[in-house]
Amino acid sequence: MTYHGKTDRTRAAYERVLRDFETFLADERGVGPAAAEHRDCMAWIHRLRGTVAGSTVATYAAYLHRFYAYMTQVGTFDDNPMTLVVEEMDERINTDPTRREISVPEMRTFLADIAHPLDRALVVTMLKTGVRVGELCNLDLRDLSIPETRETLDVSVRPQLDGRGDALFVAADRSVGDVTEGERRTAANKRKRATVIPVDDELRRTLVRWLAVRPDPVSRADPLFVGTGDSWGRRVTPHVVHHVVETHASEHGWHRDGGGAEENVTPHYFRHFFTTHLRDRTGDRGIVKYLRGDVASDVIDTYTHDWGDRVRRTYEGNIYELT
Repeated sequence: MTYHGKTDRTRAAYERVLRDFETFLADERGVGPAAAEHRDCMAWIHRLRGTVAGSTVATYAAYLHRFYAYMTQVGTFDDNPMTLVVEEMDERINTDPTRREISVPEMRTFLADIAHPLDRALVVTMLKTGVRVGELCNLDLRDLSIPETRETLDVSVRPQLDGRGDALFVAADRSVGDVTEGERRTAANKRKRATVIPVDDELRRTLVRWLAVRPDPVSRADPLFVGTGDSWGRRVTPHVVHHVVETHASEHGWHRDGGGAEENVTPHYFRHFFTTHLRDRTGDRGIVKYLRGDVASDVIDTYTHDWGDRVRRTYEGNIYELT
């Protein structure tokens, strides 16, 4: 999984699920995964039902199915007892679940309770740009072009931001394990084309407050977001961002352990929020696709060449206020 670029969080999720199955087998039958049969897998799935959401059951089953498929493929196990189980299961992984509907005023109330400069900067950046959590973690200071970075801090911002005003550059060439400026990346950028996203006054103010207290980074890559606790000065990781969001969402009644994507507010929910509200306000799916980094050569070419006149004007005229 490491070689395939899976994040620490994803690998940890797989291990947690597989260890639970291993413990279940040991307790119920006194055997290990190599000796598991079809009925053992069905019994484990049955135990999960009622304790986690249906989509989560399907996700866990998929983890186990992939594990057995790999072990069978490399010749470690003779067969995959999950094959029939997956075919028989009623649950399916819902890649586009019906999510909790949150209005802009409700999101303002949620954000009003977040006072920590780092937590607030992370959440506002995701809400105002729609970036994925890995893309958020991979941002360096040179990816942010605002007066405070260009002039006050005299940062050599990326040339792709020249003439774009206040903007954020989201690269497309980041994979887990890549080494840039001597730092090994722990998160990936899933977009295949780089994107320049406008920074409005509200996001700029939030980021300026963060920069005023930001610890000196450990990495010479100069990460935009670094830890303020035990990981002082080190680039934030997807695990940290998920913990921040889930903690605040839990306190607000928007997240519970075992809840599915239909009810829980996670970092990915902010991307959904950004997409839904900006698309409804603009009526322009093309611009939203461009800002999200969705791959489509006609979309990319159109908005790259008309960035200053159309993208920024449309964005600034329709982006919601959160404070």
